[in-house]
Amino acid sequence: MTVSKPSRSEPAAAGVAALDAVDAPPRDQRDDALAARDCALRLLAQREHSTDELRSKLKKRGYATATIAEVVASLDDAHSVSDVRFAESFVRVRSERGQGPLKIRAELRERGVADGVVDEAMMATAEFWLERAQRARVKRFGSAPPADRDAWNRQARFLAQRGYPADLIYRTLGAVRA
Repeated sequence: MTVSKPSRSEPAAAGVAALDAVDAPPRDQRDDALAARDCALRLLAQREHSTDELRSKLKKRGYATATIAEVVASLDDAHSVSDVRFAESFVRVRSERGQGPLKIRAELRERGVADGVVDEAMMATAEFWLERAQRARVKRFGSAPPADRDAWNRQARFLAQRGYPADLIYRTLGAVRA
């Protein structure tokens, strides 16, 4: 059995780390707030976040609740984070993916967006959602209407799982064929 020798840099690195620990000033709340703000800005640079999402992500990274509240409030005042902007972006992206209004509304609520903001973001017309449902159905099943009751039920289940309400499903699929 051979024992490896420690490298020359290991003792020096351990000594430097020990000196840094002794000389380092204690981390104060101001540094913590700056670090939390930098972290939040990096998250917002990647994509829009709701204020609730931002709070939970900062909490997971170990920042204090008071620091998080201060940082999120300052970002909100600077219009760097906005639930309205997040909801509009979320609705646009999810509807392009073929998801329906019921599913999108539920996901926005899960992300902590207030009901008034959700309602405002979801104010698309019924024709908009009908067109989205038709597009999702055609993408999955082709342009031909359902040939029989089984095909109609399969397509209806598909649209329901995507979050489309029953009235839009009936308008999209038309009458059930025998």
